[in-house]
Amino acid sequence: MEEYFHRVTRQTPTRLWINNPTLEEADKAIAAGAISCTTNPTYSYKQILREPNYALGAVDEVIRETEDDNEAADLIQEKLAKRIMDRFLPLYERNPGKQGFVSIQGSPYGDDDPNRIIEESLRYRELSRNAIAKIPATKAGLEAIEVLIAEDVPIIATEVMAISQAIYTCELYQQVSEESGNHPPFYLTHITGIFDEHLKNVVDREGIDIPPDVLWQAGCIVARKQYRIFKERGYYGIMLGGGARGLQHFTEMVGADMHITINWKGTADKLIETNPPVVCRIDTPAPRHVINELEEIPDFRKAYLEDGLTIEEFKGYGPVDLFRSSFLKGWDSLLETIRQRREF
Repeated sequence: MEEYFHRVTRQTPTRLWINNPTLEEADKAIAAGAISCTTNPTYSYKQILREPNYALGAVDEVIRETEDDNEAADLIQEKLAKRIMDRFLPLYERNPGKQGFVSIQGSPYGDDDPNRIIEESLRYRELSRNAIAKIPATKAGLEAIEVLIAEDVPIIATEVMAISQAIYTCELYQQVSEESGNHPPFYLTHITGIFDEHLKNVVDREGIDIPPDVLWQAGCIVARKQYRIFKERGYYGIMLGGGARGLQHFTEMVGADMHITINWKGTADKLIETNPPVVCRIDTPAPRHVINELEEIPDFRKAYLEDGLTIEEFKGYGPVDLFRSSFLKGWDSLLETIRQRREF
C-alpha cells in the first residue's frame, strides 16, 4: 500500500513541504513526497541541538571569519540552510519555480527595517537558485515585499494569521506585479497551529467558557475561509499552510490546491505511521453555532473578519507576537552559542 503522502499527492492537489529538517529528515521527507522546505529563525539553534557535530562545526568555522556576533549569526543561518537547499535543488531543477524551494528567514531583530529585509532577501538569492525569502506580513515586511515583487524575487509571505493580512498581501502582490510586469513565485501562509495555540492561551488565561472541541476547529476555520477567498478572487500564487501543532493542521486541509509545511518528527512521521485515509475536508463547512462561539474570543473575530485588523495592527496581533517570540528566543540562543564558542 502506498504511504499516506504519496496517496495525498496522487488523489488531491495538496502538496507536502517539510519544516526545519535535519539533513536526514530532509532525505526522508523527499522520499515521502515533500516537494519543498521551510526554515525559520529558530533553524540554526535547532540544528545545534539536533546535529551538534555538524552545526557547531559550522559555528566554529564562521566565528573565525568575523568578530561580529550578529554577522556570524546571519552567516550560520545561511550556511545551514544552504546544505538543505543543495538537497532540494534536484527537485527545483526538475521543475524550476514550482518545487524544490527552501525558504530562509534572517534575524527577527531586523523585522522592523524594510531595507534590511530587502538586503537580506537579495543576498539569499545568491545562495542557490532554489532559495526563497520568507518575509513577515507586517507593515515593514510588506514594504519590503512591495520592492521585492518588482525585483522578481520569489517570496513566502509568512506570519499570516488573519484574513485581513491575507487580503492586503494578495492585493499588494496583484498591484505591484501588474505595474512591474513581474510575477515571481509567491506563497501566502496561514499559520494555523500557532493561531490555535494563542487562542488556547487566551481562553485559559481569561477563563473563557468554550468547549475544547469548538476551540480545536478555530485555526482550520480561518484557514478555510482564507483559502476560499484566495480562490474566489483569483489571487496569484499558492496558499501555504504552516505552524502546525497537530495532525489536523494537515489532514483538515487535504483536498485544497495548496501546500502545507509540517515538521518531520511528531507530524509527518506520525501521519506515515498512522496512515489515515485520504479524505478531502477543505470544503467542510463549520456549523454556524461553532463560529458564533468562537466569535466570543476577540482575537478570533479579528482573524475571521475581512477588516478585522489594519496594517498597523498586523505586527502587534497576539498570535503574530507569539510566533515572533519563538523566533527571538531561537535567535538569542544562537547568539549565546556563538559567544560561548568564542570563549573556547
